Amino acid sequence: MTEVEESRFGEQIADSVESFLLALRAIAREGNGAQAVSLLLLEISQVLLAGARLGAQNDFSPREEYQPDVGPEADIDELRLRLAEMLGGVDAYSFVFDPYVPDLVESRLSDDMASIAIDLENGLRHFRAGNVEEALWWWQFSYVNSWGNLAGAALNALLTVVAHDRFDTDFEANAEAVAVADEMLDGQLDPRP
Repeated sequence: MTEVEESRFGEQIADSVESFLLALRAIAREGNGAQAVSLLLLEISQVLLAGARLGAQNDFSPREEYQPDVGPEADIDELRLRLAEMLGGVDAYSFVFDPYVPDLVESRLSDDMASIAIDLENGLRHFRAGNVEEALWWWQFSYVNSWGNLAGAALNALLTVVAHDRFDTDFEANAEAVAVADEMLDGQLDPRP
């Protein structure tokens, strides 16, 4: 990839990342649980496309051995807490982190969204500081090692909530979580396929 191509690619990824971060903050701020699940599903799907594009590239290499300091991480505790409150009974879920070592992991959508946001925001700070190579390296590295897997698990959890609401699909979850999902999505989704 030439320097110009790398710069354009970096801009495209940065646009996707910034769009995700803005949408995630807006979803948390609005606090509308009925819409949140569908909107989070959409936003996670879109940022996973950016991640897949990063994963399909040859490894990016940063200019320096050590990551340059771009200031402190964003404080996302309020975002995480708002998402946890909004998602309520569907916040906690289980997934398999590594299908080749299939151990079940207990997690929370709010924690995973916050972790994804931190990884993406770190790369965005490098990009905004003019270090495209470092930003691309960080986004690619963290996608493969962390946020890609968390986003995939979150996508599956959110899709399960939507599927249950639309098709009254039985899935193993406690009755309280199913009731909360029904209440959150109370008629917000069109039941037609």
